[in-house]
Amino acid sequence: MNKISRREFARLGTAAALGTFLPHRSSVASMNLDFTVPEKERPNVIFFMTDDQRWDGMSCTGNPFIETPNMDRLAYEGAIFTNAFVTNSLCGPSRATCLTGKYSHNTGVKVNSGTLPTSQKTFLERARDQGYLAGFVGKWHNKNFGRDRELDYYFGFRGQGKYHDPVIQENNGEEHVYEGWIEDILAGKSIEFIRRAARKVKPFMLCHWFKTPHQTCEPADRHKEFFANKIYPKPKTFYTDYEGKPKAVKEADLRIGGNAPFSYAKDWNEMVRNIYRVLIGVDENLGRILDTLDELGLTENTLVIFTSDNGYFLGEHGFFDKRLMYEPSLRLPLLIRYPKKIKPGTVIDEFALNIDFAPTIMDYAGIPIPKDVDGRSLAPLLEGQPVKWRKDFLYEYYEYPRGHKVRPHNGVRTRRWKYIQYYDFPRQYELYDLENDPEEENNLINDPRYADIVEWLNERLVELRIETGDPDLQFE
Repeated sequence: MNKISRREFARLGTAAALGTFLPHRSSVASMNLDFTVPEKERPNVIFFMTDDQRWDGMSCTGNPFIETPNMDRLAYEGAIFTNAFVTNSLCGPSRATCLTGKYSHNTGVKVNSGTLPTSQKTFLERARDQGYLAGFVGKWHNKNFGRDRELDYYFGFRGQGKYHDPVIQENNGEEHVYEGWIEDILAGKSIEFIRRAARKVKPFMLCHWFKTPHQTCEPADRHKEFFANKIYPKPKTFYTDYEGKPKAVKEADLRIGGNAPFSYAKDWNEMVRNIYRVLIGVDENLGRILDTLDELGLTENTLVIFTSDNGYFLGEHGFFDKRLMYEPSLRLPLLIRYPKKIKPGTVIDEFALNIDFAPTIMDYAGIPIPKDVDGRSLAPLLEGQPVKWRKDFLYEYYEYPRGHKVRPHNGVRTRRWKYIQYYDFPRQYELYDLENDPEEENNLINDPRYADIVEWLNERLVELRIETGDPDLQFE
């Protein structure tokens, strides 16, 4: 691990708003209080998640077009992961994975229209069983939108929600319109939850899941004129001819200015401007919540995780959106702060996956981690402990043809190699040497010099699917 210079990071944000707890639906006597960390030492937890934010959508990762002082603050005061990845680059499946610590083939949520069954218990419910005050604010996405869960507080919306004057349900009440910009409203409710929780004797666990910067990206009125007339450089592969790419990639309906159903993707510069405009709003509201922790004296004993549900193409290969197993789609921002355990300015280069978030939270909270969880706690990495860690990981994607006509595929990503198979008939493959071809331009799959690499990675793909209990393997 390395340390980040303070000069690489910026400063802070501002303050407050309202909300109430759900009545308890289980008695203290019925709770399983068999936690592995002494109760007085259990941290509060806030899990922040944005929607479609790229790994480099922060100034602390070198983005030259946007200032994100509060994201940067978390990176300077805690840890930043340089190799964090999603295991299925699609909102609904990724969120189910984050809540459970399981691959999509084990959650039952493989596509965006999925329902996360109540039999798939989330870390929030497990925390509540262990005496935490558990709250959720924002975009759950999967049906029933978090409304079928045993939580102390809920403030959320159906599906994607609206940027302005959203329709939201609080606890078990009726849905109604809240005036204003979605992120300002959500932050106000999280702040009130934290204030109420601070008056209780229990620790709290809160998911604050932003709506933004999900596509269409409608900024707050105060940010509408930011970056006006700004012209952004296009990535190297923006005007690719897809030479050597399989038909599955060429036919994917992800092209900027193409047939995609989202008109905002037809204007490159305005699309990028709006993404950065809403990210400024995200950062401001992140700052409001972090400042509340400071004000209440909770910062030292609060584990904060900041990430996204998936990555996003910003013109690479001429694409927008995500889904494909290419780096911009696959890679996540990941910042973790816990002053009691994590040294400021820590940089971690090991592979972190979204299956790791739930076990990490449960580990720090002293909650027994179920045996059927696929991920691992990141705590040893965060605390600088020697630990044998993964050298590769499995990726999977299922949704077709809905949305953007991206073919079902899976693959293996190692430090150097990426192997992808589109497994609906006829099969198509890709192989990339990420060390020498980080832009993923040159598909080496038919080059006889790499036949041994292909054989090894194909075997490794099968091994990973067996290790993670992929039930579809038996039908192939």
